[in-house]
Amino acid sequence: MNSSLPPWRSSIARALHRNRSLPNARYVQLATIDSNLRPQNRTLVFRGWLEPESKIKLVTDIRSSKAINLLADASPWAEACWYFPKTREQFRLGGILELVTAASSNTSYSQARQAAWEQMSDSGRIQFDWGTPGANRSDDPQDFNPPQPDAHQPSANFCLLLLEVRSVTHLELRGEPQNCYLYELVDGEWMIRSINP
Repeated sequence: MNSSLPPWRSSIARALHRNRSLPNARYVQLATIDSNLRPQNRTLVFRGWLEPESKIKLVTDIRSSKAINLLADASPWAEACWYFPKTREQFRLGGILELVTAASSNTSYSQARQAAWEQMSDSGRIQFDWGTPGANRSDDPQDFNPPQPDAHQPSANFCLLLLEVRSVTHLELRGEPQNCYLYELVDGEWMIRSINP
């Protein structure tokens, strides 16, 4: 790994490698606060890192509650919780969410959105043209059987969701006592300390 990467990235890379045989090791739980100050939590697929900032890449539908809340200027703060069952490790990554839509003016983010779309499976891409998430379920089979989207032209509903990590808590559940480390970004530098689990 690049030595300029945050120190917690090597721990996550090790956990991903050691848990690579488990498909669920690529899922993270993302908690946000909606405009009514109520917590929301959902499971998303980890799509890699946006370099050089080490932002976590996730994807979402612009019509989803998490996207709507971000567009409505609800709190951009979020926390991802990532559990690796084989190695019994948990990472809690707190930070700021940024939504990259079709209207994004940031060229590098737009390119990252395009790349994320192209890397998705056909079955993953088609879901962005299904009926509106959270709406009453339709009896019309066409709502779940739209034409297959173009693999190179992202759906207008497709968004890249970036988590800019500001703090990481790494808990190793093996051992007596367990080990727990807190990484915090302070004045542009990552600080690490061992804390009680």
